[in-house]
Parts: sequence; C-alpha cells; structure tokens
Amino acid sequence: MYTKKVLVSALFAAGMIGAAVTPLPSFAQVGIVLNYGPPPPRYEVIPEPRAGYIWSGGHWQWQTNRHVWVPGNWQSDRSGYRYHQPSWAERKGGGGWHYQPSRWDKDGDGVPDSKDRRPNDPTRR
Repeated sequence: MYTKKVLVSALFAAGMIGAAVTPLPSFAQVGIVLNYGPPPPRYEVIPEPRAGYIWSGGHWQWQTNRHVWVPGNWQSDRSGYRYHQPSWAERKGGGGWHYQPSRWDKDGDGVPDSKDRRPNDPTRR
C-alpha cells in the first residue's frame, strides 16, 4: 500500500513538472510606449527606383534605452499589397508615443492583415 502511494505521488509530481515546463504558444504582442517622441527624421537621399522593390525610408527605432537611427533600405515588392513604413504615433489623452513596425496590407486600410477581420475587403476605407 505504501509503495502504491509513493508511486502515485511520484507520477503526479512528474506530471506537474512536465506541465510546468512545457512551452506554450504565445500570442502576446510586445509594444513600445514612450512618454516622449523620437528626434526629427534625418535627411536621406532616396536612390533611383529599382524594378521589383520599394524604398523604405530611414526611421528612429528604440534600442535598449535610446533612439537609434535605422537607415532606409529596399523592400521586395509584394504584388497586391501596400507597404506601411515603420512610424511613431502619439496617442491622445496621455497615451504616450507608440512604435508601429513596418507591415504589408492587402486592402490598404492600415490594419495589419493578421488583425483584420476582413483583410480582402476592397470597399472598406
């Protein structure tokens, strides 16, 4: 009887440890919110257009504890999609400055397709 209780307890403990260390998929989105905006944009020379690419201008990005300038670069064009450059937006009512990473949008409404209930609705504006 004692051996049975020890065995059941050991199996239960092993199951709890296994459940505690099992990685679960994460759907949390990490956002950057600051109490102050980025510095003014730097001047960049925009290169000549390239077939099959679009130019994404430079922008300020938050790294560690300061703004760092990320120079512009070429993005491969995605037919049927609209590109939105990375940007900072101030939320009204003391909501701070929020960083919006670059994204591709199929219907041009500004909502990332992964969060859009109707991502292919051409009548939505």
